[in-house]
Amino acid sequence: MKLPKELSNGFLIFLGIAVYFLVLSILGLSNLFYLRLLNVIFIFYGVNRTIQMNTKNGQNDFVSNGVSAMATAIVGVSLSVLGLLIYIYARGGDAFVPLLAESFLFGGDPSVPAYCISLLFEGLASAVIVTLVLMLYTNNKYAVD
Repeated sequence: MKLPKELSNGFLIFLGIAVYFLVLSILGLSNLFYLRLLNVIFIFYGVNRTIQMNTKNGQNDFVSNGVSAMATAIVGVSLSVLGLLIYIYARGGDAFVPLLAESFLFGGDPSVPAYCISLLFEGLASAVIVTLVLMLYTNNKYAVD
């Protein structure tokens, strides 16, 4: 059985982000916040891939392509946050969060759920922005009534 393109491309987003952050951790660069911002590249890749697959299959409706692209981004971000949650608990849970949060814009001492929920909201916001940017960029490929 073949997975829907939204799930497969969302999983590619997750794999890209997971490998990227593991490499940053291995190289000791995970404390540099501006390198953390580059994870949006993987969201761009997965969402753009979904849009290209849709247009290649003749799906030229702006709204359905937007929904498909948004679903891809949401799957990728959700899997990434779930992976981070598992990683945090594997590394010590609440004792590990201060190491992550010191280079993130948190005040106080966040718990694991608070940290993951805030990253989920941040990821969903970036997913919406990426989807809108790519949909507007590819807008000239859709038929106008």
